[in-house]
Amino acid sequence: MKLRVYKINMIEAKIYNSEGKEKGKINLSEKVFGLPWNGDLVHQVMTSMLSNERRPIAHTKDRSEVRGGGKKPWRQKGTGQARHGSRRSPIWVGGGVAHGPRSEKNFSRKINKKMKTKALFTILSQKMREGEVLFAEMKSFDKPKTKEAQAYLNNLAKIGGYEKLVYKTGKRALLAAPEKLSSIEKSFQNIKSSKFSDVRELNPLELLNYKYLVILEPEKSLAVLETKVK
Repeated sequence: MKLRVYKINMIEAKIYNSEGKEKGKINLSEKVFGLPWNGDLVHQVMTSMLSNERRPIAHTKDRSEVRGGGKKPWRQKGTGQARHGSRRSPIWVGGGVAHGPRSEKNFSRKINKKMKTKALFTILSQKMREGEVLFAEMKSFDKPKTKEAQAYLNNLAKIGGYEKLVYKTGKRALLAAPEKLSSIEKSFQNIKSSKFSDVRELNPLELLNYKYLVILEPEKSLAVLETKVK
């Protein structure tokens, strides 16, 4: 029996410390950061995710839900008027609405797990090509402190190409770590342009919403991402 050996090509990237200085380098899998752009796949997954988040609010009453109409307005023949059987008819003022929006409508769409994973890696690959992925060490926080979190982002913004990381307008930085730590999450909570997340919770929608992705503790985070590669 012959064993199949799969060769995974690597991409090299720099790792920075919490002061924004280069510390070393790391090898990235091409199956995660080297995929070609697939706009059709990303669009399909994105629209499906947005549909799944949609909660219908608009609701109109049909003829079975409005008040009145228990009695026939007038007799069928002999009045010279058009025949009617109920005041709840959609053609009457105060009657039910025909083909209006209903709150029970289901907008959900199924997304295959492999499609969602590939869309995630496709976006990661595109962001990597455009220089929007940064690998950095995680700063330790003894207690939640917004000032320290902002100082950490300011240090990362000193790196060439990442000056816009600290812009206050828009969604700028998505920080992904191998695990969620309450003190760090709360430290970034008051900085509206950034968000702290677990790398396991990364999804295509969030990646496209934020300009930059900062992967903290790269070795551990990438090990989590590569478990999705099959």
